[in-house]
Amino acid sequence: MAVERIITTTTDNEDPEEVEFEVTLRPRDFASYIGQEHLKKNLKLAIDAAKKRGEQLDHILLYGPPGLGKTTMASVIANEMGAQIRITSGPAIEKAGDLASLLTNLQDGDILFIDEIHRLHRSVEEVLYSAMEDYKIDIMLGKGPSARSMRLDVPKFTLIGATTRTGALAAPLRDRFGMMHRHEFYTPDEISQIIMRSANILDNKIAPEAAQLLSTRARLTPRIANRLLKRVRDYADVNGDGIIDVATTHLALELLDIDELGLDPADRQLLTHMIDNYGENPVGLNTLAALTGDEATTIEDFYEPYLMQIGLIERTPRGRKATKKAYKHLGKKPSNGQASLI
Repeated sequence: MAVERIITTTTDNEDPEEVEFEVTLRPRDFASYIGQEHLKKNLKLAIDAAKKRGEQLDHILLYGPPGLGKTTMASVIANEMGAQIRITSGPAIEKAGDLASLLTNLQDGDILFIDEIHRLHRSVEEVLYSAMEDYKIDIMLGKGPSARSMRLDVPKFTLIGATTRTGALAAPLRDRFGMMHRHEFYTPDEISQIIMRSANILDNKIAPEAAQLLSTRARLTPRIANRLLKRVRDYADVNGDGIIDVATTHLALELLDIDELGLDPADRQLLTHMIDNYGENPVGLNTLAALTGDEATTIEDFYEPYLMQIGLIERTPRGRKATKKAYKHLGKKPSNGQASLI
């Protein structure tokens, strides 16, 4: 059975309060966007060049683990370009006609942002090729013997795609992006700055030491940092005077059962299954999914990146293995004293 997670990089788009909370905290320009300095430098150069020439930006692919600010970056790019942005997702575009409707309603210079672009239907992808390259789309009118193809011009737009799985993108689609940039995990100092900025926007008083403590539990991810801030704020309002200090933060994190590495019960359960059932032997992804009750893609996209980043899991050709650091963190001893080290 899957464990409900507080530490998660996904957004509940059906919860209006959570969506509004996310939007409120999003920066609108490069100056207020903390972190990703190398990415910002490259994008700023491209934006300045495009504006100087009076052209639209090249198509951009943003990739990396979830929760690192790809959607926010797309909005920042649009704002810096002075362009309108239309936001959608791969699964929402079910057929070629949906894409044609989106594209024909854009204006020259507008930005179309497609989240989870790796989940586009193949038929939609094929229409997108000519739209990205020639700013034209081919649509079929009618059915059967009387069906005919019509070529339509579309505005000169910029496509920004976001994905957590670049390997799942079809090569012809990936090759049509002029710029491809990876979002990296943030440093604890950057996460601390994000927490201080968010608390200021929310008009909450927070001690710098409390922000630093939260930054060590936020899995180097802004979305999780902001979500933890919200939970600690609730605890401070109910059990104190609303001021977030170190003591209040410790108590709130203890209540949430988030340990000093930012692991929640689901993370610890995954590592425990690996160690108790397989020890130093590698275990396959599908086997792990069966043990935890999660889908294999969930483990690969949402558990593994951070656990690998901090050295608790390593990948081998035969499967995943818990490292010596994972044994130590969980207070377990390797059966033969030879746990793998990263």
